[in-house]
Amino acid sequence: MKFVDEAYIDVAAGNGGSGCISFRREKFIPFGGPNGGDGGRGGHVFVEADPNLNTLIDYRYARRHEARNGEQGRGSDQFGAAADDIVLRMPVGTIISDADTGEVITELLVPGERVMLAKGGDGGFGNLHYKSSTNRAPRQKTPGWPGEQRRLKLELRVLADVGLLGMPNAGKSTLIAAISNARPKIADYPFTTLHPNLGVVRVAPEQSFVVADIPGLIEGAAEGAGLGHQFLRHLQRTRLLLHLVDIAPFDEGVDPVAQAKAIVGELKKYDQALYEKPRWLVLNKLDMVPVEEREQRVKDFVKRMKWKGPVHQISALTREGCEGLIRAIYDHVAAHREPVIEPVDVRFAPDPAAPAAPPSDDPRFR
Repeated sequence: MKFVDEAYIDVAAGNGGSGCISFRREKFIPFGGPNGGDGGRGGHVFVEADPNLNTLIDYRYARRHEARNGEQGRGSDQFGAAADDIVLRMPVGTIISDADTGEVITELLVPGERVMLAKGGDGGFGNLHYKSSTNRAPRQKTPGWPGEQRRLKLELRVLADVGLLGMPNAGKSTLIAAISNARPKIADYPFTTLHPNLGVVRVAPEQSFVVADIPGLIEGAAEGAGLGHQFLRHLQRTRLLLHLVDIAPFDEGVDPVAQAKAIVGELKKYDQALYEKPRWLVLNKLDMVPVEEREQRVKDFVKRMKWKGPVHQISALTREGCEGLIRAIYDHVAAHREPVIEPVDVRFAPDPAAPAAPPSDDPRFR
């Protein structure tokens, strides 16, 4: 399935049905009074977060979504039926905003969350509604109210705890395949990854975190080089960034330090908040470096990079150093997760304003 993370759609709620002017006319009852019913409500447009979806491709080609109008009122005291609502299902992590004003309407962060995007119009009043002691035969009705219409922008940002950042062919896809069940495409040429991949890393029973692998960045991405910045939005919800660096590039003329600094510069150009997120340096492809040269090469890299943060040395291909990295990542993510607050049933919650019960004289309760 093609990965689509941005789309524009039009939604239109249904119009309300108009009221009816009618009078009861039966045998022996020539003046039965008004009996025109009200119109029905138009259908609402809702959006629901579906954890089984991971792309907005359904809305790339289906741009218009309309709910039905409410039925008109009829005689014999019959009110019009309300129209059915429509529910648009979108991936968790979708940001919905007004395309004209830029105002963010909602962010779908909880699976099953449902939000109204456009309200259906109310039905009009029939002449039965205007009947009173002084207005015995009203001949007035109102049309139904129109439903809301909006042009919306949909933007998907995947929900992940950890994001992988680095140059093409730095080993990001190999790493996510080694530590999770994700199976991204892996090859020996740049830009093998063309869309984000998510992988769940299982550390222990009931201990896991989610890793996001995005296409590699190159110098000049801010000006559109390579795939540009179009996938960096998927790292904005992460708690930790892993900056993967190929410590042993095939081309001896390539300087890994210069490449790493270029990535940091592109990150800062894109978003200052993303640049300030916790970031670890992960030196990959250690298996390509002779054992006796590893320590010196790592020290030289860190010194030239002027790096002060955590440094991890791994080989994603042989899984050397991956277990320690996984455990350190989980400890960091678990320490920064927001605690889950269980809802309190107000029926059984103690009232702080209630006076304390007096002590009982019964020895059974002492």
